[in-house]
Amino acid sequence: MKFNLKKIGVLLVLLFITIGTATQAQTINHNKDIWFHYMGKNMLNKKISFTLEATMRYANGFDEKQQYFIRPSIDYHFHKNFIGSIGYSHYNTYVYGETPINKTDTPEDHIWIQGTYVLNSGDFKFTNRLRDEYRLVGIPIKNTDGNYEIDHYDYRNRLRYMFVINYPLVKDDNGKSKLFLNVGDEAFINIGVKDAKTLFQQNRIIAGFGYNLNSHHQIQLNYIHQNNWNLGNTIQENNPTVRISYLTNFDWYNK
Repeated sequence: MKFNLKKIGVLLVLLFITIGTATQAQTINHNKDIWFHYMGKNMLNKKISFTLEATMRYANGFDEKQQYFIRPSIDYHFHKNFIGSIGYSHYNTYVYGETPINKTDTPEDHIWIQGTYVLNSGDFKFTNRLRDEYRLVGIPIKNTDGNYEIDHYDYRNRLRYMFVINYPLVKDDNGKSKLFLNVGDEAFINIGVKDAKTLFQQNRIIAGFGYNLNSHHQIQLNYIHQNNWNLGNTIQENNPTVRISYLTNFDWYNK
């Protein structure tokens, strides 16, 4: 088989032009974010628990509000290693950054199902979480005054997979983890979203530390590198983020 170097050269030039044009057409934002996060797990009996999660997020220090959500769920403990959950989330995402993805404050409501599988191997703990979100997302329309307002809601399906490794750095006198390391990633995947130009809607690389105050209270400090893409892939966010978390765990049925 003979190779036509001239044709190959032309194809390579066209490829580089296409890549360059696509890169120029995409605006890339960098927002320095701070997230405050709470998660509380409440055992109602040996098999069923109620979990409440909430967060307040800021962009570029505390200069701009980014997003808040509240997320209650009911969890069923099938096995010590596997938990199934069904829950609801309400989000509100604000207009933030130099080139905002949102044109106005945007509400979202989700119903979701989730499976969490935890595997312990020596001192390592491996957490796998898969969540299927059925999202109703507010869609803005420009009104006669030239401002945007939410006109209707679109249905969008999103699949989230999180993998986190936990390793104790310091243990207490009973051999339980006191100070620990977290490392992981969470991918957000568009499923059947007709206008989405990317497979990934978000991705978060996670690394940080946690400290168990006692068996009921835990604090965490994590760095998250968050990537967001809008539906048309014309705007991408690369957001270095600090997340401060407070977690609680109570067994009410034993009281």
